[in-house]
Amino acid sequence: MVERRATSAPSVDELSRSARTGDPGDPSKPPCLRVLLPLPLSGTFSYAVPPELALSPGDYVTVPLGRREVIGLVWESPPDEAAVPAEKLKAVHARLDLPPLPQDHRRFIDWVAGYSLAPPGAVLRMTLSSPGALMPPKPMRRVRRADRPTPADLKLTPARRRTLSAAEDGFARSQAELARTAGVGIGVIKGLIATGALEELEIVPQLPVDAPDPNRPGPSLSVEQRAAADDLMGKVANGFSVTLLDGVTGSGKTEVYFEAVAAALAAGRQVLVLLPEIALSAQWLQRFARRFGTAPVEWHSDLKSTERRLAWRAVAEGRAKVVVGARSALFLPYSELGLIVVDEEHEAAFKQEDGVIYHARDMAVVRARLGDFPIVLASATPSLESMVNAQSGKYGEVRLPNRHGGAELPKVQLIDLRRDPPRRDPDIGVSWLSPPLLRAVEETLQSGAQALLYLNRRGYAPLTLCRACGHRFECPSCSAWLVEHRFLGRLICHHCGYTTRTPEACPACGETEALTPVGPGVERLAEEVTRRFPAARLQIMSSDSIHGPAEASELIRRIQAHELDIVIGTQLAAKGHHFPLLTLVGVIDADLGLKGGDLRAGERTYHLLHQVAGRAGRAERPGRVLIQTYDPDHPVMQALVQGDRDRFLALEAEQRQAGDWPPFGRLAALILSAPDPDMADQAARLVARSAPLLQDLRVLGPAEAPLAVLRGRHRRRFLVKARRTLPLQQVLRRWLAELQLPNAVRLTVDIDPYSFW
Repeated sequence: MVERRATSAPSVDELSRSARTGDPGDPSKPPCLRVLLPLPLSGTFSYAVPPELALSPGDYVTVPLGRREVIGLVWESPPDEAAVPAEKLKAVHARLDLPPLPQDHRRFIDWVAGYSLAPPGAVLRMTLSSPGALMPPKPMRRVRRADRPTPADLKLTPARRRTLSAAEDGFARSQAELARTAGVGIGVIKGLIATGALEELEIVPQLPVDAPDPNRPGPSLSVEQRAAADDLMGKVANGFSVTLLDGVTGSGKTEVYFEAVAAALAAGRQVLVLLPEIALSAQWLQRFARRFGTAPVEWHSDLKSTERRLAWRAVAEGRAKVVVGARSALFLPYSELGLIVVDEEHEAAFKQEDGVIYHARDMAVVRARLGDFPIVLASATPSLESMVNAQSGKYGEVRLPNRHGGAELPKVQLIDLRRDPPRRDPDIGVSWLSPPLLRAVEETLQSGAQALLYLNRRGYAPLTLCRACGHRFECPSCSAWLVEHRFLGRLICHHCGYTTRTPEACPACGETEALTPVGPGVERLAEEVTRRFPAARLQIMSSDSIHGPAEASELIRRIQAHELDIVIGTQLAAKGHHFPLLTLVGVIDADLGLKGGDLRAGERTYHLLHQVAGRAGRAERPGRVLIQTYDPDHPVMQALVQGDRDRFLALEAEQRQAGDWPPFGRLAALILSAPDPDMADQAARLVARSAPLLQDLRVLGPAEAPLAVLRGRHRRRFLVKARRTLPLQQVLRRWLAELQLPNAVRLTVDIDPYSFW
């Protein structure tokens, strides 16, 4: 029998003594301990410890749970000896041969669980994200040239000669690989093994990890860069600190924080670099290899299961010295983590909005504090939260105000679409490019340079309707329009993934040739550009056209090699890339991100447009940026033209502070979902009736969510607004613990929400 109890917080020595010896006052009792399992349950489980096992906190163990065996971690919470008779506890099966999870990581799991109101087991599951890596890897059979001389009586046929020649390097291969290399059949390989000319051996698979060389010379740094690098390097050995590395696009932030990475490596510590988009890693990996002589270990969703297993184990064993990855890399089991870098720290992609909801940037700061090591937040457009923390002295700050190598920031010009609207061409049809932007593209192509046209909208058109009856194509499971992807011939929901073929006739009225796309996506923009500039070499850069880092790397190579003239991209093309020949950036719909009720809409739009503008003129040729907008007087647009970021952020901060909005106040979102609208409304009324009445707390809602139906579930939202002095998690925990919602109703808590759909 396994009993679950609430988690408390004893000392490590207490648990170790209990795990090894049991209650010293009663030697007849078998020792027992608590185990945290990677399951969405609150608390830990008590297990008996067999006499032959000596267990300590952080040890990976296998334990019985019902009729199955699961992997868990010995946790810092002593068993309540009175709750369950020790003789009724099930015993731990085995301890796994892995380094224990360090104490600072275990504290981190508890902290994230407490902050996000998620069960600790659900947070642990993010650390145990590759279960196969926890078990001893299965040996692989390999074959190589035998060390002893080839038998004198061996008859050397041409096939055998080719095989032995291919095996001369002594490299151990599978039989199939050696047969392919030598151009022979498997029988030839087996025959040579039988004669002793080849030998078979078992190899335990490991991720081939070469240690980065911290002493390898890096590029020459400017005086500004050297001062910034020295500041960061000086903090590596001085415990916890947070430093905002604030540098304009093209200022060399990456090369600067590489110096801090080198210092951490020289001290024998592991380093984590978080990137918001794995597609951004292609150029970053090239720069890292040039600086340190080898590649880092990668961690992202595009890895195959075998790669994930080997990478996870290399991190746990300390062989992976530098890890670059997406937000989930933060929860890997580092044995000696000594530095975290969050690149593009302002990016909303660091916010995870399913499962355990957390912001990787903020949790990375906590991870560094618990581990007592520094963290660097790098950005050309820092988040308002980080700017306020730097201005208040909570974070250190290092600035790089100039581009490296004498390159100038691009000139930004607004195109008022009310005065210069796109003109319909009888040969082309509806147009999305204004005359000034068309002229600029033509001039850029004639000069032998490249252009980037930015539109943050995937597919061909965001809406398809019937001209005859007005029918609009909507997702059957979400309250969202289906997006036409003409290249695929399908209509797709970008929220739940529902897809269907684009019909030839309207399903409502049966009219053919009446379906009309409304609005542009990157595919539709590419169609217009191809008609206007038929000789230009063009490529779309979006998540629909790039599948993984390898394809991203190849596209970047083609752009750098000037195999393309025009790139049409979503936000995937907006940040982190260096294209020396790209001199023009055209923003098609700058107002797109300003719509809706998002309190960060202005800040987020500024970030994106500033970042995409920063792709222009990064080398010798000057760059220019043309932004199409219907609202040129908007503070975001004026800040871009005037290059006055700090004034814009000061205005944003003033407006938020007046209303106690983040970062000056606290927010939490409560999202209820149910299979039918009546059940959702009833649950929302129940939550509203039990809402606490506190002076520093406001509960807004319930209201139908902007995306009212998602994956067939009807959604209602509350927004909880509190002063920073109020212990928000404590209030929410007490409030929600009293609720008794139907099993069919789901309640999700989002602390510090970043999206409001």
